Amino acid sequence: MAFQQFNLFPQMTAVENVLCGPMCLKEADQKSVRKRALELMERVGLGDKADEHPIRLSGGQQQRVAIARALAMQPEVMLFDEPTSALDPELTGEVLAVMKSLATDLYMPMMVVTHEMGFAREVADRMAFFHEGVILEEGPPAQIFGNTQRAETRTFLDAVL
Repeated sequence: MAFQQFNLFPQMTAVENVLCGPMCLKEADQKSVRKRALELMERVGLGDKADEHPIRLSGGQQQRVAIARALAMQPEVMLFDEPTSALDPELTGEVLAVMKSLATDLYMPMMVVTHEMGFAREVADRMAFFHEGVILEEGPPAQIFGNTQRAETRTFLDAVL
């Protein structure tokens, strides 16, 4: 899972954050785990930031480290909770590009809570619109964007698009 607030360990470098889970939980050999962690740092576009501490990284870079950390556990599905909510538009684009590449290049199944409707329209296979804790609409993006059934959904889409 990639959290909304990154949840990186500030005393560890970026690569140490990525290799922490596999080392602690899977008892893997440190050399192979470090190699995989560095590969994941490259994958998210941060190979040159591996030895930086989170405080020295932008919000978008921190979120990409968090994504690499989640990927290091070799998940079957990635969960994202508003991964771009704390980011400015430029950093949002960086994080969404990484997420899109996970979907298109790695075919990684994802469940994403987001207000980034352009990203959802482009990447999602299925969408659900929640209002006050209830699913009001669900279906493929073309249906949600092109044939909205509920006024609440239309109001939301009109506000964010």
